[in-house]
Amino acid sequence: MHTLTLFYDARCGLCSRVRQWLSGQPAYVRLEFLPYDSPEAARRLPAIRHLHADQEIVVMADTGEVWQGAGAWVLCLWALREYRGWSARLASPTMQVAARKIVHWISQNRIGMSRLAGFKSDAEIAATAEREAEESVCRLRHDLDLID
Repeated sequence: MHTLTLFYDARCGLCSRVRQWLSGQPAYVRLEFLPYDSPEAARRLPAIRHLHADQEIVVMADTGEVWQGAGAWVLCLWALREYRGWSARLASPTMQVAARKIVHWISQNRIGMSRLAGFKSDAEIAATAEREAEESVCRLRHDLDLID
């Protein structure tokens, strides 16, 4: 296994924040991130629409294996250099039940947690950047009109 593709909700602030955090961590394998509802996600994993990826993260290895929910999060930790030990702990039989409950609770409450923490989603950040670029172009056009 050389690459993990994480299908995440780009409209969720918490999901986007976790994506940013994961992408900044030293990893043993390459991590790719795709919004679960993107055309590329559907191309790479046609079954994604049946996996309820809008409710829980889905991770796919370059070998074709797919994980979702707590198993996907444990795999994400396994991929990171500083958190592989945590993945082993959470994968143990005694911790699996607790990990499933915690991940399920976070998944069910992620939108409210995003609002509470003030996390912006990738979609919101992109929309803001696009709006600011359009405003800059309008200002530039206005300034050029003044010069003429």
